[in-house]
Amino acid sequence: MIIGILQPGYLPWLGFFEQMYRSDIFVLYDDVQYDKEGWRNRNRIKTANGVQWLTVPILMKFSDHPLITDIQINNEVNWRKKHLASIKQSYGKAAFFEDYYELFKETYLRDWDFLVDLDLYFIMKLADCLGLKEKRILRSSDLPVEGERIERLIHLCKHFGADTFYEGAAGRSYIDERAFLKEGVRVEFQDYEHPIYSQLYGEFISHLSVIDLLFNHGKESLSILMNQNKGRLSNP
Repeated sequence: MIIGILQPGYLPWLGFFEQMYRSDIFVLYDDVQYDKEGWRNRNRIKTANGVQWLTVPILMKFSDHPLITDIQINNEVNWRKKHLASIKQSYGKAAFFEDYYELFKETYLRDWDFLVDLDLYFIMKLADCLGLKEKRILRSSDLPVEGERIERLIHLCKHFGADTFYEGAAGRSYIDERAFLKEGVRVEFQDYEHPIYSQLYGEFISHLSVIDLLFNHGKESLSILMNQNKGRLSNP
């Protein structure tokens, strides 16, 4: 059994969903310390003028070392209207814009107080759009598993009886594989080869939010994301 454990993000990139696809159980690690420079509240889309960041404004004091679950959204800023307008302007001419636009319109009409609720809502909806509806997805904050950093990751693996921990490439810098092996868990690091696919606005740009792929390729998105179309697709 393969387990993936990953912090939630805002409109995540393709590699996030590749980890979800390859995992039998996917745990959203939502009760760890919030990282100021991470992807919890932001991501990138492609516009006619190049890359644009979509950033959800937050209310917090970093000196308090808050958990992801504690982060509140700053709704004094009209970020929802801005994000929806940016998405419409950037992807209004994309081949599958009409297939997914209502999802964003409906989501941005809602009131969101906590960042984690917004992130998880989008993650689940985007997983459905990709055809990952049947995946077993859980929140670490809902699980009775404790421990410090590496210890807790190992405990999560053992809690579900997983024999393989599918970890992101960045984990190579801090994961002690021997500690996992002692507990009967093999660590496999992600080595994701980002696909090149047809986009709007000229030269291909990689590592954008998955919504760029969905708006441009619709139901083919998962096979492209998993590089099953390798060699067939190119940028126009």
